[in-house]
Amino acid sequence: MPSKYDVQVESPAPLISVLILTWNGRRFLDDCLGALAGQTLRNFEVILVDNGSADGSAAYVREMYPWVTLVELPDNAGFAEGNNRGLEVAHGEFIVTLNNDTKVDPRFLEELLQPALHNPDIGMVAAKMLNFFDPGRIDSVGVKAAVNGMGYNIGVGERDRGQFDAPVEVFGPCAGAALYRRSMLEEVGFFDRDYFAYYEDLDLAWRGRLAGWRTVTAPRAVVLHVHSATSGKMSPFTLYHVQRNKWFTLVKNWPLPLLLYRLPLILLFDLGSLSLALLRGRTGAAMRARRDVLRYLPRLIARRRSVQAGRRLTMTETARLMAPAERAMSTFARKAEER
Repeated sequence: MPSKYDVQVESPAPLISVLILTWNGRRFLDDCLGALAGQTLRNFEVILVDNGSADGSAAYVREMYPWVTLVELPDNAGFAEGNNRGLEVAHGEFIVTLNNDTKVDPRFLEELLQPALHNPDIGMVAAKMLNFFDPGRIDSVGVKAAVNGMGYNIGVGERDRGQFDAPVEVFGPCAGAALYRRSMLEEVGFFDRDYFAYYEDLDLAWRGRLAGWRTVTAPRAVVLHVHSATSGKMSPFTLYHVQRNKWFTLVKNWPLPLLLYRLPLILLFDLGSLSLALLRGRTGAAMRARRDVLRYLPRLIARRRSVQAGRRLTMTETARLMAPAERAMSTFARKAEER
């Protein structure tokens, strides 16, 4: 198995660096790495960051997948910082982030790259993520930033009836299977390490979009995904980071007039999130999330200055990027079902 691959599509194809993070995920690695080994586009490298696993993941990769560049961290640095550490050793002109609990289609990298090759203003590309155990059900075809301050995976839970088969512009990609142009990352930065996990992709999409970069979908870049395999669906860990990082993203990225205009709606939905946490017995995690937003506030404001200084979009253009809020009752019902 070669480490840098011969080109089989438009020659010369730029090098892609695939970043994969694993934390005690050895059971997923054969599906994930085996599928990458069979890609039609061959000019790529794979960098696997082991986030302090205790299940022998690193030794297994060294033995079974010697063509993979292995970065071993002593402790779990989180999804955000783990990918940052992978980027430090990546050589590609394009960076692909890929969850370890995935299995990609043979044309995944080829299809994911195509939109960015032909459109230099595209900084991000979203793959089509399907449920691993029910491939007819959609997991994500990108993320949207809603006027209620929340981020949503587009299409999550829907039956795949071809409704997302045409490439379209979206707010950002889900980092579980996404392509980023390195020149965009050099301009706006990669993931914010303070997020640890969750919403880091929405934060990066905000920074990229505000700087004038576009995001499109690549519907034929298909990946099967075991949803919430690592952290668990709405566990205390997940709830804490989702509800904290939502506010991190608001404070850092939203232009002030837009934030003030939408603040009543944002607070209303935040109250709903607190109510759901109470129903789930997760009040402690929810309150700790909001306390830590206040604790991080000076750092968030400093980063906000940098983000807003690089903003190229007008207020009207920024507002047009926003999606409507999902209905409060339908959101409440769906979240209640996840308990």
